[in-house]
Formats: sequence, structure tokens, C-alpha cells
Amino acid sequence: MPLSPETARRVDHLVADAQATGRTPSLLIGVVRDGALAHLAVAGDHPRPDADLQYRLGSITKTMTAVLVMQLRDAGRLDPADPLDRHLPGTPLGALTLRQLLGHASGLQREPDGEWWERSAGGDLPALLAGLSADKISYPPHRGYHYSNLAYGLLGGVLEKITGTPWYALLRDRILDPLGMRRTTYQATEPYARGYVVHPWHDTLREEPRTDTGAMAPAGQLWATAGDLARWAAFLADPDPAVLAPETLTEMCAPVVISDLDSWKGGHGLGVELYRDGDRVYVGHGGSMPGYVAALAVHRPSRTGVIGFANSYGFRTGHIGALGQQVLTTVLDAEPAPATPWRPATAPPPAGIAELTGRWWWMGHALDLGWDADAGLLVAYQRGREVTRFAPEGPDRWRGRGGSQDGEPLTVLRDDAGRPTALDIATFVHTREV
Repeated sequence: MPLSPETARRVDHLVADAQATGRTPSLLIGVVRDGALAHLAVAGDHPRPDADLQYRLGSITKTMTAVLVMQLRDAGRLDPADPLDRHLPGTPLGALTLRQLLGHASGLQREPDGEWWERSAGGDLPALLAGLSADKISYPPHRGYHYSNLAYGLLGGVLEKITGTPWYALLRDRILDPLGMRRTTYQATEPYARGYVVHPWHDTLREEPRTDTGAMAPAGQLWATAGDLARWAAFLADPDPAVLAPETLTEMCAPVVISDLDSWKGGHGLGVELYRDGDRVYVGHGGSMPGYVAALAVHRPSRTGVIGFANSYGFRTGHIGALGQQVLTTVLDAEPAPATPWRPATAPPPAGIAELTGRWWWMGHALDLGWDADAGLLVAYQRGREVTRFAPEGPDRWRGRGGSQDGEPLTVLRDDAGRPTALDIATFVHTREV
């Protein structure tokens, strides 16, 4: 669904102002709604952006590498709790876990040895592993967040070792082709925007190299278009189960570490960054490579997201990630998702269900149970608000799905006549009496 004219005008203004004050040759921000690119705001003409012009993704690449890892987890070929040594034996950092690497909680130093990898041709996996030593732990893992590109180079090595398939071939077969992301490539493919550093004093442009980063490619190599990155944003909002189970993506979006301990506005899940804006949490990632910056942020509950590219190494003022989140908040505030209409049930619940519905009490607190016939779930309410749903697991046995009782058991207790007298919810016994 396209944006309203007024919202589109506001987004266009934000992008035009950011390009002018940030002094970037070209800039685009796309709004994604309900699985499609709903609006593309562009500014600058060096070159003029469009939905099929490639830019470099930078670290947004990491989100795809993380999905590959979780695909293998779901297939039973690895466990995030596995030590690195299980898959890359003999490294001096083998005690670090895959989960720590995915969530930037390993303490591993930010970059590999040698020249700055983003601007230099990269070596192969054996060379990357040969450069490892015990002193690469620059930040004790138990102390929390420490961003590491090197961690994702190693995760790419794990993927290759387990599957016997190079990282990009694996990515193409398991993610890019199934999602129709045919303009997302390992190297730049015309038409693409050249990337620049803008001189700080006289505004001339210096074109930056477009390197093959080798074994570090899983951390930031990819190129993509606005059209393709919009498809990836749509996937993060509502994944195709043929590519990744929705519950696995939800798991990836749970925080592993908080990256901003002062205000708790930022964190990191399994391969995705988390951004808090008021009561909303966005998931996504930023990206930068020499000559390029990129942004991706998604509000999963509303299936709304933003994507962004610029072909300069940063803005003179501002930041593309902050701009993307500002646009996303603007859209959500101006055009909130419509409420799902209530519709009456077509039939009463079965007798065995009806006797469980109604009000139950624990320590003077009321819990109301309803029935969702379409989903086949008991629905628990407190003070009129849904707090948990329960799925059937066996005779008189249910299991919480979501909310405060997620994963917890509900057991129906009955008297000698078989009438339900209490609900044991994770040892908290609710009765019909106050």
C-alpha cells in the first residue's frame, strides 16, 4: 500500500534535507510495507538513484550470514552453543561459542590482522585462521558487547566447513535465489553507484576501491539494489517459512547483549541489531564500506521497514541509520496499521473447552480464559488485555505460547466427578474462588 501524499512529502523532505546537509553524492530511502517497496525517496544526481541501482551493503551482509547459521541449526547440523573449535578445530580461540560470535558477545577484536580489511583485498580462510592468536580477545566475553567483524569471517568459515560449499554459493542457493534477490551479488554489477570519500574542505570526490574481501566477505561484501534490500526487509518482517522458520527469526530478534548500557536504546540479537524508539523496537543493521553507507530497520509487528543507501563514506552531518529510523517512525506515527476487525464466533466452543472458559482467581487476581476457535487456542486475559495463549498438548495439558507464560504448562485439575476445579499454571493454582 503506497504512502499517503502527505506522508510521502514528509519523507521526501527528510531525504532531500539529509542529502543536502550531509553532502553525499546520492541518497535513497525506501519504505517497505506489507512485503513490498511502497515508496522510494531519492536525492542527489551523482548518479541519480533508482530501485535497480546497486550500492554496497556493508555489514547488512551479516544478517544474511546469521540466517545461514540458523538454517543449519534448524537442520540439526550445529548448535549456537557449540564452541568454535568443534567446527574450526585447532584455533586458539576455540572456546568461544557460535552464539557469542553471532551476538558480538565474544570479546573478539573488531578486525583481523593486516591492513584494514574493508579497503584491502582479502585472503582465504586458511590465512584468516593462521592470523588468530589468544590475544585476539580484546574485551572479556563476560563483560558484554564488543562489535567484531572478525567474528563473522569465522562464522563464514564455519558455514563452509560444515557444508563444503563456499559462503557466497551457499547464500545464493539458500537465500538469494529463493527470495528472488537476483540483483544482490558478490561483486558490483552494472548499473551500480561508484563510491566516494567527499573532501572535507573543497567537496571534491575521491573514488574508493571495490575490493574482494575474501574470507571476510561474510561480514560485509555484498552489493544490492533498493528493490532487493526491500525484499530482505520484508523477509525480516515476515519470513518465508521455506527459507527460515518464523519462530527462528523471532529467536534471532531477542537480545543477546545490550550495546547501550546508559539508556538501553540499542542491543544485538543473533545477527541483527535492535533499536528502541519509545515503545517500539526496530530490528535491522547498518552497513558501511569504503565509499558507501547503508541502513535497514524493520518494525516487525506492523510489517513496516526502511532501507537506505548512500555512495559516500558517511555524511558531513547526521547518519544514514538515524535517518532511516526517523523515516520509519514518521511513517508509523502518521499511518499506524489499522486494527484487525473483531468478528463474532460462528459457533460456541466444544463442551470440553467451554467448561474451562470464564474467570479464574489466584491470590485475589483475576484471570479470564477465552477461546479462539480459528486458532484452536485458549486465550488468557488480565484486566481486559490478552497476556498469553495456550495450545493443546494432551489430555488436560496445555502449553503457553507467547506472553508471560510462554512455554509454561497449564494443567487442568478435576474433582472425582471430572469437573474442572483448578488450573495449575506453572505451579500457580487458579481456582473459581476468590
